[in-house]
Parts: sequence; C-alpha cells; structure tokens
Amino acid sequence: MLTGWLIVLVAVAGLGLLFHGSFQNSKSIPGSPAQTALTTMDRHWPDADRPAAQIVFQAAPGHKLTEPGFQGPLRVSLAAAGKVAGVTAVGDPAANGMVSADGRTAVAPVDFSAAKDSDVPAATLDALKATGAPAEKVGLTVLYGGDAYASTTSPVGPTELIGILVALAILVITFGSMLSAGMPLLTAVLGVIGSMTAIMGLASAVGISENAPTLAVMLGLAVGIDYALFIVSRHRAQLAGGMPVGESVAKATATAGSAVVFAGATVLIALAGLSVAGVPMLTSMGLASAGAVAMAVIMALTLLPALMAALGRRLVPKPGSRAARTSHPDRATMGTKWVSGVLRHPVRNLIVVTVGLGAMAVPALQLTMALTDDGSNPESTATRQAYDMIGRAFGPGANGPLIVLVEGADAKATVRTATAVEQKLKSVDGVAGISGVDIAKDRTAARIRVTPTTGPRTQATSDLVSRLNKVTAPVARAGGGHVAVTGQTAVSIDVSDKLSGALAPFAVVVVGLSLVLLMIAFRSIAIPVKATVGFLLSVGAAFGATVAVFQWGWLAGPLGVPSLGPVASFAPIIVMAVLFGLAMDYEVFLVSAMREEYGHRKDARRAIVVGARNASRVVTSAALIMIAVFLDFLFGKDPDVMPIAFALAFGVLVDAFLVRMTLVPAVLALLGDRAWRIPRRLDRILPHLDVEGESLTTGADGADRATTGDAWETESAAR
Repeated sequence: MLTGWLIVLVAVAGLGLLFHGSFQNSKSIPGSPAQTALTTMDRHWPDADRPAAQIVFQAAPGHKLTEPGFQGPLRVSLAAAGKVAGVTAVGDPAANGMVSADGRTAVAPVDFSAAKDSDVPAATLDALKATGAPAEKVGLTVLYGGDAYASTTSPVGPTELIGILVALAILVITFGSMLSAGMPLLTAVLGVIGSMTAIMGLASAVGISENAPTLAVMLGLAVGIDYALFIVSRHRAQLAGGMPVGESVAKATATAGSAVVFAGATVLIALAGLSVAGVPMLTSMGLASAGAVAMAVIMALTLLPALMAALGRRLVPKPGSRAARTSHPDRATMGTKWVSGVLRHPVRNLIVVTVGLGAMAVPALQLTMALTDDGSNPESTATRQAYDMIGRAFGPGANGPLIVLVEGADAKATVRTATAVEQKLKSVDGVAGISGVDIAKDRTAARIRVTPTTGPRTQATSDLVSRLNKVTAPVARAGGGHVAVTGQTAVSIDVSDKLSGALAPFAVVVVGLSLVLLMIAFRSIAIPVKATVGFLLSVGAAFGATVAVFQWGWLAGPLGVPSLGPVASFAPIIVMAVLFGLAMDYEVFLVSAMREEYGHRKDARRAIVVGARNASRVVTSAALIMIAVFLDFLFGKDPDVMPIAFALAFGVLVDAFLVRMTLVPAVLALLGDRAWRIPRRLDRILPHLDVEGESLTTGADGADRATTGDAWETESAAR
C-alpha cells in the first residue's frame, strides 16, 4: 500500500506539473445582463477586454503637471511606455480627460497585446515600470495599477508553514509522541500535494478560479489532519487496552474510519452544492475544495492504516506517560470535568450559551457583500496606492466606471440613439461625469463612459446601475435601438446580487440536509434538530464577528485587515458550506461516542459523561488544529480569503467549545432517554447507517473488543 501510494503521488504530481495550466481571475456570470452586454461590446471593440493597466502621475502639493519642468519628462515617460514590447497603446491623459481639476494628477491607460484572461508577462510589466524614471527624477510620483498589476498570492507560504508547526505541536501534546503526531501531518500534507498538483493539471483543460487552490489547500490541510487524528487516537486507545496491532488497525478504520467517511461526505455534499449558485468562479472553488477533502478521506482510510500497521507496537503509549494515563477508563479528563460542570446546571448553561450566541449574531444583520478590487489590497501595495490616489484626485467613482452600450439598426440610428441617451444620462442622480460618445468601427454600436459619484463596492453604485438601465431603456426603444449598462463594475454587481440571492436557498438546503443525515445516523429526531439549531447559532456568530471586524473595524489593526467595507460576495456561502461540514464532523464524533455508550447501558446521563471522556479530547485537539490552520490563512493578506479564514476560525471556535461541548450535553441531559428515540414508522423508512461501527463489537475470537463502556472496564479489570 505504501509503495502504491508513492507511485500514485509521484505520477499525479508529475502529470500535474507537466501539463499545468493557468488559473483564471474572471469573476463573472455567463448570461447575466452586464456580462452579455460586455461580450457584445467585445465584438464591436475586440481589444476592449484585454489586460490593461494605469500609470498615475502626481505632482507635489502646490505644483501642477503643466509646469515646464514636468512636461518634458512626462512626455518622455509616456513615449517610452508606448515602445515597450507587449504594449499596444498608451493613452494621452489630456486627450482622455484624465487630468484632475487641480492639475496635480494624471492617469494614462495602457493596453497590452496579451490575450483575454491571460497574465501579462512579468518582463513587460517590469519594463513598463522602468519608463517612469524620467518623471520620477524631476520629483513626480509615478504609480502603476490596474488588472495587469493585480497581485497574486501563493496558496502556500511562510504563514501556512507556521500553521503546520502549530498543528504538530498540538498533535504532540495530544498524543505525547512525535511518531504518532507525525502520521496525521504526513498524510494531510501528502493529500494536499496530490490534490494541488491534480488541480494544476486540470486547470489546463477547464477554467479554475485563482482563489480555488488557496481554499483547497486550507480545507485539505485542516480536515486531513483532523480525520487522521480521529483514527490514530482510536487505534492508540485500543493498543493501550491490549488489542493486537492488526485487529486494532482494522477496527479503528472500521469504527472511527466509518465516522470519517460520514463526516467527509457531509463536507463534500456541502462544497459540491456551491455549484447550484450558477457562478463558475464559485463552482470551481467548491469542486476543487471537495476534491481536496475527498483526497483527505481516501488518505485516512488507505495510507494511514498502512502506516499504523508498519509502525506496529511503537504507537503504544508508554506506561506511566500522560497518554497512557488519559486512556484509562476511570481517569477524569478535562472533557469529563467540563461536561460534568455543564450537567450540574444544564438549564442555566443552555440559556447563557443560546443568548450569548444570539447576541454575537446580531451584527450579521448588517452584512454587506461585494467583489473585491484594488481598493481591498493592503496599503503597502502599489495597486492600492494607485487606487487611492485616483479616488482622491477624480472621486471614488473613477475607480469603477460604468459603460453604457448602445446598439442601433444602422449607423444613423446608432448615432441618433447614442446622442439621445447621452443627454438623458446628464440628468441622472449619482453621475459624476460622462465621457462622450465613442462609435465603433462598424458604426452599429456606441459606448458612453459614465463615472459614478460613489465607489464601485457601494450600494449607491449598485442602485445607480438599476437607475441607468431604467431611464435609458425608453430612449433606446424610441430610437429603435438597444441599450445596456456594462463594464467590470456592472458585472461585479451582477455577480454579487446573484450570490446574495443564492445564500438563503442554500441555507435551506444545508439545514434540510443536516436534519436528514443526522436523523439517519443517530435514529433520533431531537438530536438532528438540536444539531441544526446549534449550527445556525455558530454560523450567525461567525457572520456577526466578521461584520464587526471587516466592516466595523473591531480588532482590524491587530488582525491586519487591509481595508474596511463589504466582504467578498462568495465568502458567506462558502463559510456556510464549510462550517456546516465541520459542525457535523464534531457532532458525529462527539455524539456517536455518547450513543455508543448509551447502547451499552441505556443510561442517558452516564452516556454523556463517558462519551465526552472518549471523544472530547480528540474533538478539542481537532478544533484547535482547524483554528490554527485557518488563522494562518487569515494572516496571508489575500483580501478574498481573509474573511473566509476568519469566519471559519471563529465559527469552529464557537461550534466546538460552546455548541458541541456545552450546548449539546445540556440539551441531551434535559431530554434524557427521549433524545435517543425515533417513531417506529420513521425508523422503518430511514436507511440504517452504522456511523461508528456499532455492529463491530466482537473480534475474531468472539471476545468483546469495544473500547468504551463495559468493554473498557472489562479489559481494565482483566489487565
């Protein structure tokens, strides 16, 4: 098995690196009004959608660019920029109306020969930057921005390596053994390598978003460590009880491994469900992450058992060690102490946790969403500095202009309609400026550049797009033509609206899915309802904390948030999908241990305590590892990933410690035996799913091999 996996990983990595493709930065919805109009505009102006950049020149306060000492060097820089290999055109700021009212700032647009959705070669971008030297020598500030200079972040960097080291430290503390701690880390890293190289290879055949690898690495690493942790923990507990190595490997895979399959399936379904939103970018992120999670599950069920078998009894906790002491059935762990404290006052704890999480969720009512742009980048980047400079000089709307596309039956109709539309635009509220009418070479289309008074990520600009479509449509119809508002800003607004509308239906699907899956797993109605309510509280608290940090600015400085404002439009739906899967993971691993004990003694209160003793330490370690991994991606400074990483870290913290470790025991204590009941008619309809291998209670020799409840005590007494 080990040799086979080595061959497979080398083959996948080799093919992925050999045939690797490039990731796309397109954020659009095929068929949306703005995207359809943009595609139409590309037919009339073939070079309109190619990569572009902006050169921003600014004089010091009290000076103007028209001063003799600046004019010559400015013209030299612009001329040199036009001669750079790969540059097709450099616009004249004066001719394009891109000189600020105070005369201090000018913006020159730059067009490249690179194909649509492809990156401009770094050599071309560096050569373009060098052309600003004459202007800089005379004291002008020269900045470069635009899509061509958009920064790209690697899915794995120094901060992620720190996260791996933190995860290793948590595993060493959990197991008390470097050898045992290394196995979950090894299988998780190998799984990430396999899934990442596969994604790189697939990028040459299908479109994959540039954010997909980062999300896939984050989830693949987190769940890969956690799933292996559950199985290794079960295996070592059985070895400590005297079970033979071969039997223990098989039983750990059949019991904890079955729970891993169920938990992984919930994550896979939730991530694959992101495709129902109909946004290609979101679909690729969901499917790529689902592939990484699937790889983690496969590694945990195949490669990990082979490693455990190969290491044999070297994984047995040493006598007298902390790991050996905590595996003793009569020893009170932190989990049992915590749960026992909860059970002493279940009503009080239930009320406090519910009210507290409800209060945390209140800010979520003010959640706003938009796609990120250069204004979302850290202030240290040149693209952000150019963005801010343009906004201050020309108004915030200059960073997100809109294009009004007019089509006519013939040349005369096009000009007539476009002129009428231009006059109508002058009376629309929220318009800061109009560029004039640009007629296409085929004379059947015209475009008008509109500068809003507000920034591209504001609700006011979104409202302006609606007003523009409404007021220009009658004018176009009267002239026998067609009009549409487009441009990257309008496309982004369409994507944001689509994702916002998909959030509520997706939540309904996720909630319904959790009810059905848990009802099948635990043969109960109360447990699925309780788990679903707990999940909603966790999601609400995560969204509330995200609003407080990324919109209100709470702790934004220490956390390194580059800018305040709407979060990425796809962040909430991804957080909901991933957190659903993780919440169900913790629910399954914790409650299944309680149900296993309840099946032995039919003592509801004892089942809660014993189940917490057997599972809480592993769940706690898994949650801490998840939080560490997510926080590392938060400090990676990717504006698209930061709110996702923060919301997941905070959501896991709340869900693992407040919901699963506190709310769940309190509710189960109040329900007693009723928590484990289900109507007979419903029980007959639902399929039977053995999540924790409950049927595997006897070994080949007929002896009881269960590791909880009576079996624990029997083995302990025999020893």
